[in-house]
Amino acid sequence: MTHRKRGIWSRTTIGSAALAALAVLAVQGCAPATSAAAAHATADAGVQHDLSIAAAQVAYQTYLTKSDAAAAQGDSVAGLAIVADAQWAQVKGQYTALTAAGTLVPRYQYSAPQFYVPAESKYPQWFLVSAQRRADTNGQLGPAVTTLLVFEHAKAALRWTLNGSATLDQGQTLPVIATDPDGYAVDVPTTDTNLVLTPNVVGATQAAVVDEGPANPAAAVTGSGPQTTGLYAAQAARARAETAQGLQYQWLLAGAPFPQFELGLKGGGALVLYGMYLNTTTEHPNLRSGSPIPVPAAFTPLLAAPTEVGYHAVYANSTYQFAAIDPLATAPNAKIDVIASGSGPSYGHAY
Repeated sequence: MTHRKRGIWSRTTIGSAALAALAVLAVQGCAPATSAAAAHATADAGVQHDLSIAAAQVAYQTYLTKSDAAAAQGDSVAGLAIVADAQWAQVKGQYTALTAAGTLVPRYQYSAPQFYVPAESKYPQWFLVSAQRRADTNGQLGPAVTTLLVFEHAKAALRWTLNGSATLDQGQTLPVIATDPDGYAVDVPTTDTNLVLTPNVVGATQAAVVDEGPANPAAAVTGSGPQTTGLYAAQAARARAETAQGLQYQWLLAGAPFPQFELGLKGGGALVLYGMYLNTTTEHPNLRSGSPIPVPAAFTPLLAAPTEVGYHAVYANSTYQFAAIDPLATAPNAKIDVIASGSGPSYGHAY
């Protein structure tokens, strides 16, 4: 089985030459020994299930109980102890907002969980849950949204944590996850070359489109949608609005030191789950002093001190969790498709 890897990358990590070569990857497809099909065959041959589906269900329910209790009590210590990576950054922002502005930490109710537990034989252990989530506002439940939650048990001495959550885009359905004869999900290597992209560059490819739009070569292997061309369009519109006010606006979707997870799909392809940062800056040209730049409301509680004023610049960064479909390279017109996301303010600074 594949050991999860951490690493920081961004659009510039893979370089312009590599981006130009991404279109070539779309028509590649060899190395069956590292393919999802091969992983499935290995699972069929019998792999030790050190993490049982029943144990994953207990870990999931334990998290829900502790998370809701911490949110209800405003207990940041308890709330942050059971999250990690992208989820930690988002939850940290929520508890900071509670302390600074009295903004309540969100509470949710979950139903109809579906468990996807890969047959792992060593640590880290992890699993994915798809559930219907409803926001709970003083007992009033919002609409149900399909939410993906990825849990990790990094070491035997550590507790289970929720490492990231993402809701499916409107109208999107979760593809069928491949399973072995015992009902366990099939883990896919991060370097599987039978896919449109090796999973370890899916995030960087998405970032190239978000940062530079459809003109970037990465768009040749990246499907359009809310989390790719849509996110680029929203950021570009923000930049135009700031320019009209005599300001400069920059954004960068960048890699983060979070583990990445992949599961094989029935019929081929992979579901890839990963976290990223969206870093934004609004500034006066050449950072000269000028009239105060407004701090976005969601980021005001994250300022180190309420006395911070953006006479020069305002930094407003968010942490994202994404889920993407990485199809087989042999599929017609194959492109990666980012199908789910979750985000929250994680850093704010003005000076």
